[in-house]
Amino acid sequence: MERRLTYHIDEEHHGKTIGMFLKEKEYSRGVLIELKKTTTGIRRNGVWAGVNQILQTGDTLEICLVEEVPSENVVPVEGELQILYEDEDILVINKPDDTPIHPSVNNYDNTLANKVAYYYERQGRPYVFRCINRLDRDTTGVTIIAKNLLSASILSNRVKERQLSRVYIAFVEGITEEKGIIDLPIGRAEGSIIKRQIDKKEGKHAVTHYQRLHTFDIEGKPISVVALKLETGRTHQIRVHMSAIGHPLLGDFLYNENNHMLGRQGLHGVLCSFTHPITGEYMDMMAPLPRDMERLLHKAKEVDGACTSLKEKLKKIKWDLI
Repeated sequence: MERRLTYHIDEEHHGKTIGMFLKEKEYSRGVLIELKKTTTGIRRNGVWAGVNQILQTGDTLEICLVEEVPSENVVPVEGELQILYEDEDILVINKPDDTPIHPSVNNYDNTLANKVAYYYERQGRPYVFRCINRLDRDTTGVTIIAKNLLSASILSNRVKERQLSRVYIAFVEGITEEKGIIDLPIGRAEGSIIKRQIDKKEGKHAVTHYQRLHTFDIEGKPISVVALKLETGRTHQIRVHMSAIGHPLLGDFLYNENNHMLGRQGLHGVLCSFTHPITGEYMDMMAPLPRDMERLLHKAKEVDGACTSLKEKLKKIKWDLI
């Protein structure tokens, strides 16, 4: 994968070193180290340049990021990708359920990374897989993937600084309050590597905001559709918090094992908002409801009106949640 960027130096940056200028553009130390490894990484007015060279008004600075070796241990495997957006720096996908993000011991060739590797292999472009916001295997929704080292570095910092905002939709049991804030610490459940629980003594601080969007009924069982925003990013946070207040997610085999209305936890990353790592443009990515959630609404005989209503309500409330 190759990414070329060109900067035209104006009076504001006259007299600054190349290193100072690039740091203002959010180039990390790691990215600068990689650029210095090649003769084409940094060029000033067409000639190789070091980061300590002084810029002058009218200079042209060219940056070339090149990665010729794809990710290790990621086998390209053909598979469908629902692409929401793509440019030279990012790929945004609506991740399906039953899809881990990265390969692991028991998931060698069935992950999102495998599908993305195949997508770029067909284009003849070596690609290093870098996922910015990771979702659980059975959580669907907006997933941002960086296409080069620079965009990955900048977006990773956005996440650390909480400048990448995400809104989730969950289908839960019962009728929730209209809105609320759940502030309960979360820790590892005793005797389990995977499961988490509310742990007021040793758990980590965790806060979830939610707002009810819709309610419906199936076979006499009330169900709420809620939008959620996290202040913190603990493992299984939404699943644990909603279960703790008496409204566990439908189909959640870990925290609601007796509910089988869905074949997986009813959680969908519906919205992700951030500034583009290179252009600075505000991005607002929304993923449509997955088919299993639509089928559940259809079972309640209200799919068309409910989907339209949910979309409209999300548009109205997202600024409160973000």
